[in-house]
Amino acid sequence: MPEPRLIDTWHLGLDRVIGVWERDGVLVDPGPANTIDTVLAELPDGRPRALLLTHIHLDHAGATGTLVERFPDLPVYVHEAGAPHLVDPSRLLRSAARLYGERMEELWGEVRPVPERNVFPLSGGEVAEGLEVIAAPGHASHHVVYLDPGAGDAFVGDVAGVRIPPGDTVWMPTPPPDIDLERWRASIAEVLERRPRRLLLTHYGSVAEPERHLAAAAADLERLAGASEPGDRERFLTGLEARIGAEPPELAERTRSAMPPELTWLGLERYWRLRET
Repeated sequence: MPEPRLIDTWHLGLDRVIGVWERDGVLVDPGPANTIDTVLAELPDGRPRALLLTHIHLDHAGATGTLVERFPDLPVYVHEAGAPHLVDPSRLLRSAARLYGERMEELWGEVRPVPERNVFPLSGGEVAEGLEVIAAPGHASHHVVYLDPGAGDAFVGDVAGVRIPPGDTVWMPTPPPDIDLERWRASIAEVLERRPRRLLLTHYGSVAEPERHLAAAAADLERLAGASEPGDRERFLTGLEARIGAEPPELAERTRSAMPPELTWLGLERYWRLRET
């Protein structure tokens, strides 16, 4: 089996923000619709043979409908809870529009529906394109991880957070609407228990020390939880911005793009609010 290859989407003109993993013609998270031509240009025959989605957020899966429109026989694997929102993305787009407003088109391009016949729902425990499917909620209720049991590679989506190379700081993106800290902790523990050889991140690159990285991910999740629980938005954002700003400028810019601080706050604020009801 060929080694997995990372294709940089150059989202909004920035490298090292959103990557698409290609494994033997299969794309794990094809990225936004407005970067798909960059991705396809890197494929030997200009087309993928399947899509594996870790979750349906637009930075990971926004190009799915566009790709299926171009390649009508393209199979799409996605968690069963996310599948209906690929077939009819109207609710997903309304939710995203509340966050991104007039920047929707600029950020993500046109998000198109996926015919139901192309969608293969997952729940965890299956094997998809030779990869074991692990249910991994927390960042999103419909999040999965794909594990190559032979090579030891884990395609982790956002479960293991953001790390912009050459830096090694781990940041945990917590956008609305369904952050669940308890389930996310359990998902990190589940990935760790599988003892992967490498973590393959969307944001961004390959991590050769999974235990160290996942420990840092768990620690940052606790840091964010503690900082957000009092409900003080300004204090939370000031602290997060100070941490990001302490990074070298090129890394700070890319971190903010991959993990916008305001969305980080909004997801956690919603989590705590729902816990009170």
